[in-house]
Amino acid sequence: MTAMTSTARQRTKAALGSWVGTTIEYYDYACYGLAASVVFGDLFFPADDPLVSTLLALSSFAVGYLSRPLGALIFGHFGDRLGRKTVLVVTLVLMGVSTLAIGLLPDYAQIGIAAPVLLVIARVLQGISAGGEYGGAILMTVEHSGRKRRGFFGSLVNTGTTAGLLLANLAFLPVFAMDDAAMKAWGWRIPFLVSAVLVVVGLLVRLSVEETPEFDKVQRREAVHRLPVADVFRHHWRTVVLVALAIVCAGSVFTLVTVYSLSYGKGELGLSRDVMLSVLLPATVVVLICVPLFGRLADRIGVRAVFLAGAASLTVLPFVWFALLDTKQYGWMLLGFVLLLIGYSANYAVVPAYFSAVFPSAIRFSGMSIAFTIGLIASNAIAPALATSLLAATGGWHAIAIYMALAAIVSLVAGVFLRLPDEPAADAPAVALDEEAAQAER
Repeated sequence: MTAMTSTARQRTKAALGSWVGTTIEYYDYACYGLAASVVFGDLFFPADDPLVSTLLALSSFAVGYLSRPLGALIFGHFGDRLGRKTVLVVTLVLMGVSTLAIGLLPDYAQIGIAAPVLLVIARVLQGISAGGEYGGAILMTVEHSGRKRRGFFGSLVNTGTTAGLLLANLAFLPVFAMDDAAMKAWGWRIPFLVSAVLVVVGLLVRLSVEETPEFDKVQRREAVHRLPVADVFRHHWRTVVLVALAIVCAGSVFTLVTVYSLSYGKGELGLSRDVMLSVLLPATVVVLICVPLFGRLADRIGVRAVFLAGAASLTVLPFVWFALLDTKQYGWMLLGFVLLLIGYSANYAVVPAYFSAVFPSAIRFSGMSIAFTIGLIASNAIAPALATSLLAATGGWHAIAIYMALAAIVSLVAGVFLRLPDEPAADAPAVALDEEAAQAER
């Protein structure tokens, strides 16, 4: 392999390594979200009012997103100075260690206030790791894939989010089948401990991947920035704001579907966790199928068009989703999840190819990580707690659906104003992304 191109073998390794890392990241995040919805309130945040316990537990879930900017700043800086591969190895190890620590923590009854403090610290470390993980995984894949296939290969990375979700829910299925005493005593720890095995697999794959051709080019021409983060805010702050706003829709939908829906089903619909999971898990397979299809479509008609179509559909689909959930009929509930996740798949599938193209490669890791992280704070971090509060305040789901629709409108408008560089000729080399992205701010 030269510094200018990637072999088919390296493209495959890059895509696999990024997919495995993203899967582990979202497995860990989904495990925390599931535990926060079901057991963390009682074990780490005991209160007289169960609603208060749940809100505190879900707020600790948000801490992971609030700490992501620190990870984006740290790992974005080193990703643009030392390379994508080095940072991706470090972030994977940090995520694995922090998740393993959660699985080993004593609870409030054993060590008192130290328990929630240590839990939040571990959650902060998860967030710091994730702040650099996703952006780096995207770039490792997109920068190896070439211009004509970046929509498809980039979308494969995003199937890792759903794969992680599925693995986490499968890991919790036998846990939720336990009686409450066993589940709260030791059962909930098992999925967190399993993460250590996944990390070892991920490290073996990532260590075999070479650095991307585009970062090699930056190094060869001695164009590495001394302070890439500062240069992002100095010259590309408009793009950062637009990318952050553009991800709000997908982030909100993903978190409400995977985390909040379990609480809603149990508290509002009177359905057990097993019933809700039996609807959610088959529906998420739709994402594994549709995301690559929308990625391939984006390579034909353009990433921007697919992104905007997905956002537009999500201004309506939340209302359909909640209306079908309220039937409490399995088939209709499954249809509601499927429809919502098809719209989500279209919007989210092209995020890697779309958002990476708007930043020059020399500061792309910093730009992507910072913008993406800010957007997640405005969406994923607050969505479960906000939805819980809206339901408590209004007594119905309509306010939550309106909130989701407004998030979709925000992303739609941001996508309209987010400028892509001019499309190059079909035979243009992949490294042309650098020069094209530099035009995005002009």
